[in-house]
Amino acid sequence: MTLAPEREEGRPAPGRSFPVADDWAPAFAAVPRSLFLPDLVWAHDMTTGASRPVDRAQDGPGWLAAAAADIPVVTQWDDGRHQGVLPGTVPTSSASQPSLVASMLDDLRVEAGMRIMEQGTGTGWNAALLTHRLGDANVVTVEIDTTVCRLARAALERAGFRPEVVLGDGALGCEPGAPYDRIIATFGLRDIPYSWIRQTRPGGLILAPFGTHYSNADALVRLTVHGDGTASGPFLRPVEFMKMRSQRLRWPRSPADGGSVVEQTTTTDLPPLGRFDTFPSAAGLCLRDVTHAVQPHEDGSRTLWLYSLTVPAWAAATFRAGESEHLVRQYGGRRLWEEFERTLAWWRDAGMPGTDRFGLTVTPDGWYAWLDDPAQAI
Repeated sequence: MTLAPEREEGRPAPGRSFPVADDWAPAFAAVPRSLFLPDLVWAHDMTTGASRPVDRAQDGPGWLAAAAADIPVVTQWDDGRHQGVLPGTVPTSSASQPSLVASMLDDLRVEAGMRIMEQGTGTGWNAALLTHRLGDANVVTVEIDTTVCRLARAALERAGFRPEVVLGDGALGCEPGAPYDRIIATFGLRDIPYSWIRQTRPGGLILAPFGTHYSNADALVRLTVHGDGTASGPFLRPVEFMKMRSQRLRWPRSPADGGSVVEQTTTTDLPPLGRFDTFPSAAGLCLRDVTHAVQPHEDGSRTLWLYSLTVPAWAAATFRAGESEHLVRQYGGRRLWEEFERTLAWWRDAGMPGTDRFGLTVTPDGWYAWLDDPAQAI
């Protein structure tokens, strides 16, 4: 599922309420999303976060309205294991929010004659828009799910588009079609596959939703590939995507050794910890291999849980309104609460920076984040 703040630039597409850059307006006018949706979809309510089934056979007008609306539409649950009309447990494929599709295509900065690799074919709609703009021979799209890939290929052919549709693991890229001028990902990443950098021309761009396991949110990053085998670039804005299947969060198991728990107190006050608040995204760039959860209690207090994803360790801090000291419990060899406090202090001292002040550099050895300039590594 893909969500994004509304963009102001561009102009509304014909018959649509969201802005589309002039270069992309002909594609959006010629390629409606409805051509790529199955008969049963689940329309996502942007206010409540709920998804409701819409069956074309039972409610044709409602289905067409959902297809044209500026909302994400779920097309698969639970990696295809889900059956029935009611929503499943985890959405695993969708037709993205059209305004986000339009803004990301604009961010990709394509020009005539460029070769594009799309990662995450989904319904095929995004690939069709790219193909309308650049031609069949210049678009390669990769999908890991056999059924999703088959349906997308069929929808593209019905609509008159024939990009190269590849069934495979996106982490490997698509070497036969390289080098590419642009790569765009339509799923959230926790690591940028280095194969993508190797398969992109120097000066080419990689546009991808990137985040950490600390929080579920992503931020759109645009990397420029350099001749030395690295890539770097700024984060553009917060987004939220379904995660690449091989990079989904796997919650650590509870330690079984019965080790001791250390108790202490803290006077630290928490910043806002909502999905799109600025601190969680920043914290994830500093607190490597850590995830968190916030547990509300009936008395109004909250417990912030921190979990290490590499070694058996956790920390839990409980906050009660009106109290200046808060109980912290820690377990394991990694002192997660001290790491959290150092990160929070650094973030506040830096002026509580938001997404647009951070950037990312990817090397053969991994990634690191920076603030304001690649020379200021976090």
